[in-house]
Amino acid sequence: MPVSADDILTFDEADVMPSVLKFTEEDFEPAWAETRSLLPATREAKIEEGINGLFSFTTDNFPLLGESPDVKGFWVAEAVWVTHSAGVGRAMAEWLVDGHCSSFDLHECDVNRFEPHQLAPEYVLARDCRNFVEVYDILHPLQPSGDPRPLRTSPFHVRQQEHGAFFLEANGWERPHWYEANASLLEGRSIPTPNDWAARYWSPVVGAEAQATRETVALYDMTALKRLEVSGPGAAAFLERMVTGRVAKSVGSVTYTLLLDHDGGIRSDITVARLGRDLFQVGANGNLDLDWLRRHLPADGSVQARDITPGTCCIGLWGPLARKVLQPLTDEDFSNDGLKYFRAKRAHIGSVPVTAMRLSYVGELGWELYTTADLGLKLWDTLWAAARPLGGVIAGRGAFNSLRLEKGYRSFGTDMTYEHDPYEAGVGFAVRPDKDDFIGKAALERRKGNVRRRLTCLTIDDPHAVVLGKEPVYDAGRAVGYVTSAAYGYTIGKGIAYAWLPAELTSPGTPVRIGYFDRLIEAVVAEEPLFDPTMSRLRG
Repeated sequence: MPVSADDILTFDEADVMPSVLKFTEEDFEPAWAETRSLLPATREAKIEEGINGLFSFTTDNFPLLGESPDVKGFWVAEAVWVTHSAGVGRAMAEWLVDGHCSSFDLHECDVNRFEPHQLAPEYVLARDCRNFVEVYDILHPLQPSGDPRPLRTSPFHVRQQEHGAFFLEANGWERPHWYEANASLLEGRSIPTPNDWAARYWSPVVGAEAQATRETVALYDMTALKRLEVSGPGAAAFLERMVTGRVAKSVGSVTYTLLLDHDGGIRSDITVARLGRDLFQVGANGNLDLDWLRRHLPADGSVQARDITPGTCCIGLWGPLARKVLQPLTDEDFSNDGLKYFRAKRAHIGSVPVTAMRLSYVGELGWELYTTADLGLKLWDTLWAAARPLGGVIAGRGAFNSLRLEKGYRSFGTDMTYEHDPYEAGVGFAVRPDKDDFIGKAALERRKGNVRRRLTCLTIDDPHAVVLGKEPVYDAGRAVGYVTSAAYGYTIGKGIAYAWLPAELTSPGTPVRIGYFDRLIEAVVAEEPLFDPTMSRLRG
């Protein structure tokens, strides 16, 4: 029974409190009937007193914490359950006094995390009502959020539907996890079936798409990734101050780098492409990155930061045959010398203007190809017409996640968060300690020599023992860490799980066990990356 905020504000002094509403016996009657059926001793009991209480639900079930984006100095701590109150009190005290929370990772609770569509009253009502119903349910990690859907679709959505895409939602985006049209790829392949729980929202086509990507070439819809534009005469100096790497390099450079908090914890991992003297494109992880940049913009107006995601789209073209697909479609030189790894250039692919960045999150030769949303479908059709005769495929997020784990690429928010520093998380290479001061540098220097835990690659021999993330890891019967990301590695033939472990347990060959329901799954620490450690496939 939803109650609007406006209704709560109408209470006067005669009311006991806004969170105590009049008991409605007819709404309680079905539950009361079930109670009397299950517990005979209650059959003669009467309800002498009752209330309807209010619960605060948000669209993602997390509280609302942090400083208002609109009113400086106005702080929020709302939608907090009693069971969380002491932790929230501590977190807010640290945040207010120190400027950051050192005890907890709060990125999932930050009041500034929401996209504009997530603030629409219709969306809030639908999701909050569903969350109330499911509050005590056991939810699968991939379980769809439900209506309202679809909300955000890429320009390729119609083609994805034609190919039988199975969609799951990510930040409002309809994102294909596999394509039923690729079922023919299963012929001649042996794709192991995971356990029942892991097999939900899964298909063997996922494995076939992953293998096909390594064999030929694949198109991936990367539109859901957040894209920011930072521009202005002060943009280069501003970004140098904000990130751990050097980004004030030549036009066309692309840099993988980090945003740190003042305590040296990782706020995000991003890519920064310099597309002009005063123009940068930032590949970000969400709205909190935009909020963080905007909070640090110089007051003189010399730098602007804006979200360009809704008006743009992106295709990842990856695989050993990617150059054979792309080069005949353009007059620009896409040879290894023409566009080296981690470089960007403007080009026309057929009749479509694109920004091409030579990056690959799946560990294969290829590019991220960006264009405006109105030309996205034309870009997709142009690339698909060239890829199909070469045995190319379109592939979904399931294959993508498997391939990225084979390559050891981290995912912010899952593998590493505010509570981890770069050296613990295995991304210390993205820090340039010799550069001028950047946010978090002093704190990071203090933390560097005190690494007590590490994000660690584990492999699992049993092909059916696929875990999904957040499971405990045990050593000699003692819980010592937890899994972050996990998937089956279809081109290495092993299960993969990344986990946070004490530093003394991270040597390759160390055996551990992963708790999975009522089982303990045997795993072993592995050298990473599991695939192409020489980077030859990426740089060829």
